Amino acid sequence: MRTDLSSLMKSPLIRTFSYHYKQKYGFAVGKIPLDLGERCPNREKGGCLFCSAPGFSPWYLKEKGEIAEQIRRGKKYLLKNRFLHYLAYFQQETSTSLETDRLLGVFASVLADPDCLGLIISTRPDYLSRRLLDKLCSLLQESGKSCLFELGLQSMHEKSLSAMNRNHSFADFLNGYRRIREFGRFEVGAHLLFGIPGEKSEEMIATVETVCGLGIDALKLHHLQILKNTPLEQMYECGQVPVFSRQEYLELLLLILPLIPERIVIHRLWATAHPQLLLAPQWNVQATVLSAELRKVMRERGICQGRPAESRDPT
Repeated sequence: MRTDLSSLMKSPLIRTFSYHYKQKYGFAVGKIPLDLGERCPNREKGGCLFCSAPGFSPWYLKEKGEIAEQIRRGKKYLLKNRFLHYLAYFQQETSTSLETDRLLGVFASVLADPDCLGLIISTRPDYLSRRLLDKLCSLLQESGKSCLFELGLQSMHEKSLSAMNRNHSFADFLNGYRRIREFGRFEVGAHLLFGIPGEKSEEMIATVETVCGLGIDALKLHHLQILKNTPLEQMYECGQVPVFSRQEYLELLLLILPLIPERIVIHRLWATAHPQLLLAPQWNVQATVLSAELRKVMRERGICQGRPAESRDPT
């Protein structure tokens, strides 16, 4: 049965962060990235080959300061007058590697802010203690606020995890996912990386389908970027790491988006590293332009998140 194109145009092509949370709360919601100052434990093992924490840090986190001060700066420079409420985003490094009681104290102080609607905790799947989850679950029940765990997976393929020096397995991701789900109080998302050397598009698609099949709530998608002062920099200079062209990556997204169920919130579709640290690919285009270009092609081809391209008459 053919989908009514008029209804297709009225519904969102992509369930974005902004669309989802406005639907959920009835007003626009922002996001404030925060930095606990804790180094990712994987750095002691050489670190992920692609990772450069400064490459994705907001400028106001250059001088971190106390969390309350980071929130104050985030409200001033990120939320401005556009958002009155926000989600506190613990994005940097591996926040859950911090000592549990200290971490819970930070979470409690952040949740006490009436402008804060909840937490987004970005972390590795192998750093999730039951004690932390149990205590955090109680904290959320008391506050009535939400929490999304964003687990860094990157790929379900062991060869890719090994190549990127992730030092965790897909089984670790599954264990972390199931551990979080046991509490029934948290949402869970996955962070995926497209363009890992040696991965074919079919393998990237397989990762998306497998992860979505688990019943996750959110996805954060990135294309591989080569940043200065990372192990990938030298490999790239030696011609060992191909990168997406702008058109190649958009075409990959057009294949992947129909495979992602409509209920899943897509927090990001591409990487946005600081230009002064980015070596490749240099598309020299703003994210808003990429977004408009993607949506234009989706409309032309009749594509929506969770729906394949419209079938067309042979004429």
